[in-house]
Amino acid sequence: MNVNGFSQQIEKLRSQVEGLLECNTTKPISQQEIIIEAFEELNIAMEELLTACEELEVTRATVEKERQRYQDLFEFAPDGYLVTDTAGTIQEANHAAATLLGVHQKYLVGKPLIVFIAEQDRQSFSSQMNNLQQLLNWEINLQPRGGTPFPAMIKASAVYNLEGKLVSWRWLLCNISERKQAEQMLHQAYDKLEIRVAERTAELVKTNEKLLTEITERKRAESQLLHLAFHDALTGLPNRAAFMNRLKHALNYSKRHSDYLLAVMFIDLDRFKLINDSLGHLNGDQLLLTTASRLELCVRSIDTAARLGGDEFTILLEGIQDVSDAITVAERIQQELALPFDLDGQEVFITASIGIALSSIVDYENPEDLLRDADTAMYRAKVLGRAHYELFNSDMYANALGKLQLETDLRRAIERQEFRVYYQPIVSLTKGSILGFEALLRWQHPERGLLNPADFIPLAEETGLIFSIGNWALHEACRQMQAWRVCHHSNLLEKISVNLSLKQFSQPDLIEQIGQILHSTGLNGDTLVLEINESIIGENGDKATAALLQLREMGIELSIDDFGTGYSSLGRLYNFPIRMLKIDRSFVNSIGASSRNLEIIEIILTLADKLGVDVLAEGVETKEQLALLRKLNCEYGQGHFFSVPLNSSAAEALIMANPRW
Repeated sequence: MNVNGFSQQIEKLRSQVEGLLECNTTKPISQQEIIIEAFEELNIAMEELLTACEELEVTRATVEKERQRYQDLFEFAPDGYLVTDTAGTIQEANHAAATLLGVHQKYLVGKPLIVFIAEQDRQSFSSQMNNLQQLLNWEINLQPRGGTPFPAMIKASAVYNLEGKLVSWRWLLCNISERKQAEQMLHQAYDKLEIRVAERTAELVKTNEKLLTEITERKRAESQLLHLAFHDALTGLPNRAAFMNRLKHALNYSKRHSDYLLAVMFIDLDRFKLINDSLGHLNGDQLLLTTASRLELCVRSIDTAARLGGDEFTILLEGIQDVSDAITVAERIQQELALPFDLDGQEVFITASIGIALSSIVDYENPEDLLRDADTAMYRAKVLGRAHYELFNSDMYANALGKLQLETDLRRAIERQEFRVYYQPIVSLTKGSILGFEALLRWQHPERGLLNPADFIPLAEETGLIFSIGNWALHEACRQMQAWRVCHHSNLLEKISVNLSLKQFSQPDLIEQIGQILHSTGLNGDTLVLEINESIIGENGDKATAALLQLREMGIELSIDDFGTGYSSLGRLYNFPIRMLKIDRSFVNSIGASSRNLEIIEIILTLADKLGVDVLAEGVETKEQLALLRKLNCEYGQGHFFSVPLNSSAAEALIMANPRW
């Protein structure tokens, strides 16, 4: 009965109840009320029942729609679907299943599923059917009617009623023939591959062994390269790159912790070049190795000792309390280096100049600045006499800036031709006349006025600018001397003396340069005197001897400047082609007041006589000094008593005056 028919029955029942109520109007009031109340309850129940019926009708339509959709899915599914009872008899089958089994769809119903199982798999299938309890998958061969068995994948799922009783099975059938063929082809390919792999494996084993050897060697090489990249090859200490990296981390840490103090020490060995050149590079390397070992003994494990290069070392002291800790380390280093070094059986002593910069002195941003200031302090220690330490301060920084500005001005001075040559007469003490002149370099600074060589020559030597400056000064002096000789034949100017610094003397093409200057100016070599320092003899040895002999062959005379104030070997001095010794002004200035200086001058004169060379006394200031020098038979003199250094015009006027002393 549909919903409409059911509603009509309810209305009919209601009418009958109402008639019944009318028939009972004669009954007592209490009974009537009971009947009315029952009727109303019945009416409510019937309305609820009617509503439920309508909802049921909607549900039935929905279910029907879902059933139809399921039926369509079931029917048009690409894989075979079957429904069997618990005994395995087919109850439903879709089109794909019929096609798969080779039977028309309507003829499949009622057939046992097992008849479509290949004979060799039926026993296994029966066994599985008896034990099916849940969703299962297995591979099996299906036997379509009138066809050839083919492999299939079967999936079975149980269907239970509301009481939980098994009522049927659902089956999914998939033809896996193509997959099986692919698997078979894959297995064949795999077999072939296994053979090839076995062959290649044997080859790879050999290759791998070789590769492992190469990798081991490469790792060893990489480890060595990494070590070399951050360590000094000679001493094994950290190098500049490693030191700067460590300093950067320490400086960053100190910025985050205001109470963290660090110090950088810059250490330079004094007179290392002399030892290296005199004893050989092997002994020099041994000295550096021993120095490195001693430095490591002076620091803690948290500190870093490094070699920057040459004879320069640095130390990073971390987490120190105050400057006294750094000073203690510096003093300990000096004590260690004061001990003798045994270099191939020869006992050698060496000192070091140490510069110290503290992170608290300046608010450093870059580690390079801290190292720079330690270097500045070290140079200050060298200037003050070496073999001690200096703490960096703001004055040093100002001096460094001044030095940098001076270097800039010095470079511009070369471009702007601000240099001048002044001339101081060299007097024959026996004749009392001018023998020649010493050419003295001056710098006409645009702001600071006329500067003496002591104000700029050390910086020129340090920066390498001395080469161009010295070359210009030598050329100008030779040019001027030649001009005077051409113009003043009667004066018979014999010599022009020019200083040659240690840096200039070390130039490999020095001889060629001097030859070109003489050629371009037209000056004869025997008119030129080159003044050198004793250190050239001490620090250059055989090389210096060869160069001096070449100069002597060109007719150039050689003079040792400031004799008696430096270190020189008398044995070497005897072998050098020296023509003149110049007594330093410090001995002449106090010749009358100090008998010791008088004795030194007498010794130098005696030595010169034995060597067969002349002597020139510098710094003659008074008549008394001149008289004593003449009494000692000193050949030549030079100083303010005769004349201050003069520019070229004033010097020419002096030549014209031809004075006598």
